[in-house]
Amino acid sequence: MQLKIKNLKFITNVKLKYLTLSLLVLTSFSSFAQEIIEDKKEEKVEEKKQDQSGKIKIDGVAAVVGDFVVLDSDIDRQYEMLEASGVNTKDITRCQLFGKLLEDKLYIHHAIQDSIEVSDMEVRAQVDQQLSAFAQQIGSMEKLIEYYKKDSEEELKEEMYTLNKNNKMAAMMQQKIVEEIEVTPEEVRQFYNNELKEDPPVFGTELKIAQIVVIPETTSEEVDKVIKRLKEFKADVLENGSSFTTKAVLYSEDTGSKNKGGRYTLNRKRPQMVKEFRDVAFSLQEGEISEPFKSDFGYHIIHLEKIRGQEYDVQHILLRPKLTQEAQDTAKAEIENVRDRIVAGDITFTEAALEVSDEKETKYDGGQLRNPATQDYSFELTKIDPELYAQVQDLKDGDVSLVIRDEDRSNPVKYKILTVTDRIDEHKADFAKDYLKIKELALQDKQLRAIEKWQNEKIMETYIKLNGEHRECDFNSNWLKNK
Repeated sequence: MQLKIKNLKFITNVKLKYLTLSLLVLTSFSSFAQEIIEDKKEEKVEEKKQDQSGKIKIDGVAAVVGDFVVLDSDIDRQYEMLEASGVNTKDITRCQLFGKLLEDKLYIHHAIQDSIEVSDMEVRAQVDQQLSAFAQQIGSMEKLIEYYKKDSEEELKEEMYTLNKNNKMAAMMQQKIVEEIEVTPEEVRQFYNNELKEDPPVFGTELKIAQIVVIPETTSEEVDKVIKRLKEFKADVLENGSSFTTKAVLYSEDTGSKNKGGRYTLNRKRPQMVKEFRDVAFSLQEGEISEPFKSDFGYHIIHLEKIRGQEYDVQHILLRPKLTQEAQDTAKAEIENVRDRIVAGDITFTEAALEVSDEKETKYDGGQLRNPATQDYSFELTKIDPELYAQVQDLKDGDVSLVIRDEDRSNPVKYKILTVTDRIDEHKADFAKDYLKIKELALQDKQLRAIEKWQNEKIMETYIKLNGEHRECDFNSNWLKNK
């Protein structure tokens, strides 16, 4: 069931703001692709285009925000993209979309003013991943280029690069505004009393889910094979001048990086990779290749390409030891035996998780899964991951699922059983029982008020010009500077 909050206008604003932004990132390459303008007098620049009736239509500048322009056609694209993504645009006005574009340009403009830096390599790696995924969806790179009416893959890449870079800068600017904002227990209490108590929101049905995971063990022989091969890769690069990039593309089992030569950019201030990976990478000198080392994902070697202040440009090759059928059969038999013991009442699910589960994150907590969105143990039924929902939808409280074969980024094969430890029916918000959810709403409210204050201040400091009919919009923010 959806959360019902009649008296919190900011919830609607948040949904529109972040829904639109996420759709732009996933479905468009052109919304932010306008070049930075040299002269703010370029407001009369016009572009001829055909509308749906075939008539020639002039595409003018709808607004200028700092060093950026918003074209009339940009607003049209927002509708096209939302509708293509299955979003009902009936209640989304043109002024709302225009306001969203103005906000994004304001963020980007001030991100540049505040010297917020985006890693060029990181953005280009993201572009390569997107291109590969989109081309696979549409059938081929040629079809993708044709679909977006570009002359070449390079032209499409450059437009995607501009979009991704600007999106990232806008997101980083927003994050900078709210990163230090916290709420105290007293602020949560006041928020509840002032905003929710008289007309409490309704929280939908929630489940608490636990699981036991058994991962097949690799043999020492297979581990030795992987380590030997990684050492051979290193020797071939250092002694024979072979290309590390080529070896990563051909042999690495990290699907997220192999197509870009195993490249990642690490930042000492922003941990991205697992600790083992970071520790090795930050210990290397430029041009050095590490010895093979183990992480939860498998075995790696790292090549440090360049150090740029706090940023380290690295390449890596990941190999995973092969799993024998015997190892898989053994793991499956172990978890089937555990399930039989739980069903027979010989051992509780919590005890079994501590005894046999290979999932470190849950075994010491009775196998309880933690909701990544809320950091508590409850999963709202309407927001639960579809795959997880399919695995637990028929379970009653206390039931144990059949053994499920699964996989993740670290393990190509694993076996698990699940149970529903508690079911909380739809209910009106209760301050004590739903404190964490109410705290999250209070934090969102405080963050949005901080963003609103920042926007109002920056609007007054920034060159902004709205043209034509767009000046008639009823904005929440003072874009016309007349308040």
